[in-house]
Amino acid sequence: MIDKELLNILACPYCKAAVDLIDDKIVCSECKRKYPIRDGIPVMLIEEAETDEKR
Repeated sequence: MIDKELLNILACPYCKAAVDLIDDKIVCSECKRKYPIRDGIPVMLIEEAETDEKR
């Protein structure tokens, strides 16, 4: 689980918006990118994010 204080200081590296913890992902409130959490550590890398965009 991610600490609430850590969650409050994290921002989406893509658009700099606030993020929320939804299920087991860190989700951007603006662009909706989903960042994984591995071994309790958020992986806040743009290339690791899941998006709903079609490629």
